Amino acid sequence: MNFIDKLNAAWTRNDSLLCVGLDPDTARFPAHLQGRPDGIVEFCKAIIDATADLACAFKPQIAYFAALGAEDQLEAICRYLREQYPHIPLVLDAKRGDIGATAHQYAREAFDRYGADAVTVNPYMGFDSVEPYMAWTDRGVIVLCRTSNAGGSDLQFLDVGGRPLYQHVARLVADKWNRNGQCALVVGATFPEELAQVRAIVGDMPLLVPGIGAQGGDIEATVKSGRTASGMGMMINSSRAILYAQPQGGEDFAAAARRAARETRDAINRYRG
Repeated sequence: MNFIDKLNAAWTRNDSLLCVGLDPDTARFPAHLQGRPDGIVEFCKAIIDATADLACAFKPQIAYFAALGAEDQLEAICRYLREQYPHIPLVLDAKRGDIGATAHQYAREAFDRYGADAVTVNPYMGFDSVEPYMAWTDRGVIVLCRTSNAGGSDLQFLDVGGRPLYQHVARLVADKWNRNGQCALVVGATFPEELAQVRAIVGDMPLLVPGIGAQGGDIEATVKSGRTASGMGMMINSSRAILYAQPQGGEDFAAAARRAARETRDAINRYRG
């Protein structure tokens, strides 16, 4: 099953557009996991187990692991996801942006080392920076388009032939780059009007939508702007609001994460149809 098929199946199976981001901040871990060499694995596995029936995807952010030299724990978490929840897409959030042989090595890292179903990439260097990932035709290539951060407007709103750059990127990906039907776009929930414009350009192409929860994106506006006609089409990501739903980091952090994930999934579903 390729990435798009798996994502479609996950949307239906779990009745969910919620993507759970895995951004492990060890300073916010519960006391019983502090200082443990396997603390990141145990924390993420508990979150995964608590939310797997509520999510359409899981999205580990590679920087949170690499900064601590914990790539081996990321490998273990990805292996756990593939073995225990093979029906749920695994999106590696890496935002890689290089070309040629280097981009090919980044693709090997994402798809061969970590076994990700999809990876986020930066298109700033053009098609050369995206094409190497497409050699894995069953995997997803999720291209940054209109990001959720305020500074994204510095470049993404530049005029390109009478339209903003982010719309040019959306059209390039939809019309020229998506040769194998494996592409998706990153479009932030913090800009619902732009989200609607991207949806109009790309049709039913999947969108990874960060920015709800801790970043303050409005769920109703996000869903109404980004859903497809069938009420699907989005992986709406929430990370910190779910992972650290219990601020003090008690031992029942996973139960708190489940409650937050269920509330978020249900809030999203209220506006889908």
